[in-house]
Amino acid sequence: MVKKIFLSLILLVSLPSMADTVLVYGDSLSAGYGLANEELGWVPLLGEALGDDHQVLNASISGETSRGGLSRLPAVLDRMQPDVVILELGANDGLRGYPLNQLEQNLNRMIDLIEAANAEVLLVGIHLPPNYGPAYTEPFFDLYRAIAEQRQVAYLPFLLDAVALQADLMQADGLHPNADAQPVIRDTVLPYLRPLLESNS
Repeated sequence: MVKKIFLSLILLVSLPSMADTVLVYGDSLSAGYGLANEELGWVPLLGEALGDDHQVLNASISGETSRGGLSRLPAVLDRMQPDVVILELGANDGLRGYPLNQLEQNLNRMIDLIEAANAEVLLVGIHLPPNYGPAYTEPFFDLYRAIAEQRQVAYLPFLLDAVALQADLMQADGLHPNADAQPVIRDTVLPYLRPLLESNS
C-alpha cells in the first residue's frame, strides 16, 4: 500500500453546539486514497447522511499502521473530543506481515485511550488478500472479532464487505475502493453506527 499522508477534517456546516461528534480514525480506506478532489469518500458521505445533529471528523492517514495510530491518538482525542470513534486500522500491519500480537496490543491500547476519553468504539475489521495465505489471513480476520467480544465494543466485521469482490467498485490496485464504492461503504457502516449514536443521545 502506497504511503501517502492524507489528513482531512470534515466539519459539517452550521452544526449545533450539542451535536454528537463521530471521529473516523483509519488508513487509506477511510482517507479517500485515489479519489479525485471532486469525489467524496465514504466519510464525508456519512456526514451528509447523518445530518446536522452530528459532526463527522476524519483523522485518517493513508499508509497508517496500528503503531502509528496509537502514537497519534492521545493528541487527536484531546483536540477533537469525540463521542464515538470508528477505529479502522490494521490493514497496513497485515499487508506488511506484522506479528498479530503486536496488532492486538496496539488495538487494545487504542480502545483503552478511547474509552478513557469517554467515547464509544466501533471496531472495524478487514480481510487481507488471499495470496497472503490462510495461516496468516484467517487469524488476522478473527482477531478483530475476538477483541470486540473481549472488550464488549461494537464491531463491523469487514468494511469492504459489499465491494471487495466487485471489480467495478475497486481501483486498479485491487486494494482500494473507487468513487462508486464510497456510498456502498457508507451504507455498510451506518447500521453499525446508528445504535451507538442513539445510545449516546
